[in-house]
Amino acid sequence: MNPTNLFVPLTDQSLIRASGEEAALFLHNLLTNDINHLAPEGARHAALCTAKGRMIASFLIWRDGTDYILQLSADILPGILKKLSMYVLRTKVKLTDLSAERTLIGLTTSDGPQADALFGKLAPMTTAPFEGGTVVRLDAWRFVIAVPNTAVAAAQAKLTSLGHRADLTAWHLAEIAAGIPRIVAATQEAFTPQMVNYEHAAVGGVSFQKGCYPGQEVVARTHYLGKVKRRMYRVKLDQEFAPGTDVFTPEAGDQHCGAVVLTAPSPNSGFESLLVVQSSGAESNDVHVGKPGGPKALLLPMPYAVE
Repeated sequence: MNPTNLFVPLTDQSLIRASGEEAALFLHNLLTNDINHLAPEGARHAALCTAKGRMIASFLIWRDGTDYILQLSADILPGILKKLSMYVLRTKVKLTDLSAERTLIGLTTSDGPQADALFGKLAPMTTAPFEGGTVVRLDAWRFVIAVPNTAVAAAQAKLTSLGHRADLTAWHLAEIAAGIPRIVAATQEAFTPQMVNYEHAAVGGVSFQKGCYPGQEVVARTHYLGKVKRRMYRVKLDQEFAPGTDVFTPEAGDQHCGAVVLTAPSPNSGFESLLVVQSSGAESNDVHVGKPGGPKALLLPMPYAVE
């Protein structure tokens, strides 16, 4: 067993099922990504935005037969399910909270052959059946597994052949290291998709070829006409700041110019975070969290170039 291989019950995330003959069209018309052309074995990131282009939810979405599964932060699920339900009207779609039926497990592994032996060889952002549920390969080293609650013990027993159980900190660090944002209650309406690098190919959460959706005009205008002044970066901090905490630069003065997205304790002391900040401040390495002149953020490498 490789000690760097970890599996984590994702108790802070949940699932919504969209079923019905118009489920794909329903989601396609509401979210930032192309759902109509999501392959049966495919997975994609997508966001639900306000009319002003501000994200109120981020999703990992995959197919389950003719249905669609939406993974999101558990703290926003009730509100988002209610919001989505308002759009159903006469559309032939049914939305279901799967919290009481399915359990999510995150897996990080540096042992490709062992992972392949468990799940088969999967490309990033593709899925396969697993213990009556689904495994989603996110990238070279992260997987999400959704299994019925009745199959959790068997799934975890199988995963012990690959690694050991860890707490949510390990998964949050993996999210941060991958540069993948996740909207929680404290950050709803704080960011446009571009601010959290959602349109970047490494994230792939926005399609600029699809039709309209709430906020599409703002998102498209920023893409085609404007320069994105705020971006998401990975940083090291000496103390913990919760998602939604304001971020400052000397150039912006007393006005915050961003916010913390995700944060987790680092095994090497201190904390790692994803935060959105004015790009000019990041380029000058002069970013402060909590208040003007507050604790300074030390920029860490991202797995992709922040434009």
